[in-house]
Amino acid sequence: MLPTAEALAEDAAQRFARAASDAVQSRGEFVVALSGGATPRGLYARLAVPPYASIVPWPEVQILWVDERAVAPDQAASNYRMVREALLDHVPIHAEHVHRIRGEDDPAEAARAYEQTLRTVLRGAPIDLVLLGLGEDGHTASLFPGALDVPDGERWVVARYHKPASQWRITLTPVLLNAAAEILFLVSGEEKAAIVHRVLEGPRRPQELPAHLIAPADGRMLWLLDAAAARDLEARG
Repeated sequence: MLPTAEALAEDAAQRFARAASDAVQSRGEFVVALSGGATPRGLYARLAVPPYASIVPWPEVQILWVDERAVAPDQAASNYRMVREALLDHVPIHAEHVHRIRGEDDPAEAARAYEQTLRTVLRGAPIDLVLLGLGEDGHTASLFPGALDVPDGERWVVARYHKPASQWRITLTPVLLNAAAEILFLVSGEEKAAIVHRVLEGPRRPQELPAHLIAPADGRMLWLLDAAAARDLEARG
């Protein structure tokens, strides 16, 4: 648990930089899947300025997205646009290493195309680091309650219609997410305290709480919470 959202962003930035350095030293590149949302935005803003803008080996970083709304990349709702404005425009990353989901295309086709992109980028290796958030309804990525219908657990990317928002989303599935080498959940704010308690200390109910689908078999998973989000946990620390 971190005392503030700012401390959470700093801790996450340190972990990001360390994971990037380790991956580049061991195999020459670092593959990370990024999420949208206010809490990750704080991390991206931290990474965009010194010291991280210079110590992260950006030319060897491959950027993926965990999910995307079915919107054009210049729209305010675009996860790609948020990451570009908060981070990518400020660091020396190669344009060909930025692999966005084409939210402006037909959602099913965008999902198929992105899966092919992922298979090309990963070449059989796991994603080094996945950054996830947590919605107040228990969703993560664009995996929402009651919409868990990935056939046979085979597909890496799917398109799903989110009825409450009347919007299509394209999302990575638990098949790929759970194969990652490391997963960081970033959660801040008192409005998340109740759902953090349900997810971390309640019974496992993946149909109601899709965050419970994230359970890597071999990789590491860590929840980074600020004090407000951790308020209702029995064991804080």
